[in-house]
Amino acid sequence: MVVARRPLLTATAAATLLAALWFVPSANATDDPAGAPGARSEPATTAQDSEAGPKLADTGTGIDTTPYLIGGVAFLGIGAAFVSHSARRTGALSA
Repeated sequence: MVVARRPLLTATAAATLLAALWFVPSANATDDPAGAPGARSEPATTAQDSEAGPKLADTGTGIDTTPYLIGGVAFLGIGAAFVSHSARRTGALSA
C-alpha cells in the first residue's frame, strides 16, 4: 500500500495555520469608551473628539504606500518565478 504523504503534510500545515490564526485577537472598534479596557474618561477637548459615533483608528492622509506596492509586486514576481520553475522542472523530468 502506497501512502501519499505530500497531501497529508499540506493538510496538516493548513490545519496548523488555521488553528494558530484562531487565537489572533480581533480589532473591533467600539463607541463605548468606558467599556474598553484601559480607557480613560477624560472630557472631549476638540471638536473632532466630541463627534458622535464609533471612534476608529486614524489612518492619516499622507501615508506613502509605495514600499508596500513594490514589496507586493516583488513577492508576486518571486511566486510566479517559483511556479514557472516548478512547471519547467516537472516537464523536464517527465519527458
